[in-house]
Amino acid sequence: MSNRLRLVVFDVDGTLVDSQADIVSCMNAAFAGMGQPEPARADVLGLVGLSLDVLMPKLAPNLTPADHAQLIQAYKDAYMTQRRIAGTVASSPLYEGALDCLHRLNAMPDVLLGVATGKSKRGLDKLIEGHGLEGLFVTQQVADFHPSKPHPAMLHTAMAEAGVGAADAIMIGDTSFDMDMAASAGMRSIGVNWGYHSPEKLQAATRLVDRFDQLETALAEMWSEDA
Repeated sequence: MSNRLRLVVFDVDGTLVDSQADIVSCMNAAFAGMGQPEPARADVLGLVGLSLDVLMPKLAPNLTPADHAQLIQAYKDAYMTQRRIAGTVASSPLYEGALDCLHRLNAMPDVLLGVATGKSKRGLDKLIEGHGLEGLFVTQQVADFHPSKPHPAMLHTAMAEAGVGAADAIMIGDTSFDMDMAASAGMRSIGVNWGYHSPEKLQAATRLVDRFDQLETALAEMWSEDA
C-alpha cells in the first residue's frame, strides 16, 4: 500500500448479505395483501438494488402510483416484521468470508470503507446492528436521500464524505446497477459473482471475483496499477 487514502464502497443485498429469501417472501406478501399475483422470483431478484420507488413500477407496471406506494409500505412492514421474528443473522446472513474481509480491510490504515445501498436508513441501521458492524463504515449512503442506482449521487456523496477522489475509490457490488453507478461516478468497480445478477450482466465491471477471499487480492492488484 502507498500512503494514498483509498475508499472501498460496498453494496449490501447480494454483496455482503444474502437476503434473497426475505426479499422474495416479503414482496410476495405485499402483492398478496393487495390481491395481486405474486411476481416471479427472477423478476424480483433482477431488480434488487434499485430503490423501491423505482423498483415497484417496474415490477407492477399495470398498477397506479397510489398502488405502488401501498406496495412499498406493505413490503417495508413485512420486511421489518420478518427481521424482528427471525433476527438479522438468520434473515440476512453475511456471505461466507464477508466479515473477515471487512475487518481485514478496516485494519488497513490507508483504507476507508463505505456502503451504497438501495436499502432505507432504518433497514441499513438494523442490519449493521444485527451483525455487529458498527464503526466499520465511514460513509453510509441509502435510498432515503438519493436517486436510485445507477444514478451516481450515492457515490459522489460517499467520496465527498470520505475525502477521496474517484481515482482512489472502488465500488463492489453484484448488479449491473452497481457497475453502471460506479462508471457514472468515474470510479472503478469489482463485480461479485455470488449475487443476484449473472456475470454476463456485470460487463461494466473493472474486474470480477468469484469468492470473498479473492477480493483483497483484486483490490491490491488494482491499487498496484496506480503506483
